[in-house]
Amino acid sequence: MSTARTTPAFLAKARKIPFWVQIVGGLVLGLLLGWIARAGDVSWLTTTLDTIGKTFVQLLKLAVPPLVFTAIVVSVANLRNVTNAARLAARTLFWFLATSLIAVAIGLGLGLLTDPGKGANLSTQGLKAPEKAGTWVDFLTGIIPTNIADAFLKVNVLQIVFLAVVVGAAILKIGEKAAPALKLSEAVLELTQTALWWVIRLAPLGTLGLIGKSVAVYGWDLLKPFATLTADVYIGCALVLFGVYSVLLRLVGGVNPLNFFKGAWPAIQLAFVSRSSVGTLPVTRRVTERLGVPDEYASFAVPFGATTKMDGCAAIYPALASIFVAQVYGIQLGIGDYLLIAFVSVIGSAATAGLTGAIVMLTLTLSTLGLPLEGVGLLLAIDPILDMVRTATNVAGQVVVPILVSAREKTLDLTAYNNPTGDLLAADRPTAIPAQTTTEPVAV
Repeated sequence: MSTARTTPAFLAKARKIPFWVQIVGGLVLGLLLGWIARAGDVSWLTTTLDTIGKTFVQLLKLAVPPLVFTAIVVSVANLRNVTNAARLAARTLFWFLATSLIAVAIGLGLGLLTDPGKGANLSTQGLKAPEKAGTWVDFLTGIIPTNIADAFLKVNVLQIVFLAVVVGAAILKIGEKAAPALKLSEAVLELTQTALWWVIRLAPLGTLGLIGKSVAVYGWDLLKPFATLTADVYIGCALVLFGVYSVLLRLVGGVNPLNFFKGAWPAIQLAFVSRSSVGTLPVTRRVTERLGVPDEYASFAVPFGATTKMDGCAAIYPALASIFVAQVYGIQLGIGDYLLIAFVSVIGSAATAGLTGAIVMLTLTLSTLGLPLEGVGLLLAIDPILDMVRTATNVAGQVVVPILVSAREKTLDLTAYNNPTGDLLAADRPTAIPAQTTTEPVAV
């Protein structure tokens, strides 16, 4: 049998393996290779794993500017097709804020119960504050770009979101005269998402590199001084992800939470690996529609959530990290400080902007509380480990809220929600989504 015949057959069989199995396989192999690289001091293997992981993340980031801009332009412009658009937007924002408040309360509760910074025995000598720290002035003034090109070249997601909302609103206002601009945005969005789906297919390989590099470079000894904080972040995110969201889905949405996890798991899983809400956006939107949310509403709610809805990065983590830094530096926090943490977390979550890491949000919280910004340096080494579960929680929340709003509006397709079937990677490009009530293909 010729090689030309066996290779396509092998690839065809490999592509039939469920996406989550591929991810888990990459995770296990990455852990094994990372342990080998660290235990045997195999420098070339560490470098290889690092290169694979960095390349995957860089490919995701490459699509961020056009993806965010066109997704939000199209979603805002298409609000004309959504019944009661203003009410839907208001309810979406309400649940974004409500779930963030619950998440930050859980973070504060865990921090007060466990005292994550006590007994850490970490030296603060020689630590430097980040070159760029988030402040409220910078946050508010930084929304409006001074140079449009810089917003895209420097990947300032918050500024890109602002520009996209303005352009989308202008298209909505002008109407038919702006139809060519909307068509162009839709075309660029589809091109970007198609290319990004090719990158997403590499997620198992990216998982291998990212996890393997973390184990090879940091090992398990790194977790010792941060053991309580790490446990708090993972427990807090798990409580929100599996507890709070499940209760809301059952009591508010009146739906079975198990079906949510069946349908949304590919997006949650990819978010855990990639550590990027925006990079996960195509999968997030696809699972949201697969779970019965109308595509017209999902096209608005999911991009909006990918850049502003951050229960893990902007609520649980800043609360715990602030308590951790305060205890390491021996600073006593009062009730007013805890209320301030809650306020910053709920209102300032857009500062995280859907990119890997939550450093901006943490510096914003620390500076508001008057805590030493040098404390950020304590957490940099462990940040990738924490960021995985934070981003997974972010993305889960970005799917939950549209389901809650759709359920309350009686527009949720319960047949689709109760039968979230089909492999998201069954096709090379995002075409029709299974289990939709409409007969036309759903563009994602």
